[in-house]
Amino acid sequence: MKPAIETRRFEAPDQLLDMKPRGRIAIVKMADGTAGMHAIFEPGWRWEIDEKPLLGSPSSCPMRHTGYCLRGKLVVRMVETGVETRLGAGDFFEIPAGHDAYVDGPERVELVLFAPPEHAH
Repeated sequence: MKPAIETRRFEAPDQLLDMKPRGRIAIVKMADGTAGMHAIFEPGWRWEIDEKPLLGSPSSCPMRHTGYCLRGKLVVRMVETGVETRLGAGDFFEIPAGHDAYVDGPERVELVLFAPPEHAH
């Protein structure tokens, strides 16, 4: 028998990282541990202020992100080198661990991120 197709919706996430009033990340997990995230960052959102405290205040974001930008402009900075990269609508991206980020301009940023099962390397 062929396996069934698994579907999830961001409207009913397994986990919600609430960064009121400036953002939220809805997280869904598939049976194999693969995760999908829908991130919304409002104008004025900064990783340092809005997300860092929720992660236990690491010096930079410890996660690697693969994703797609649906709307808005996000500036991602590699903390060690200070190199900044601008992401905009239509960009597919790969961000290494060790970054922070902020919303650039008056438009809301919307991203979809993908993460492999946590036990995979």
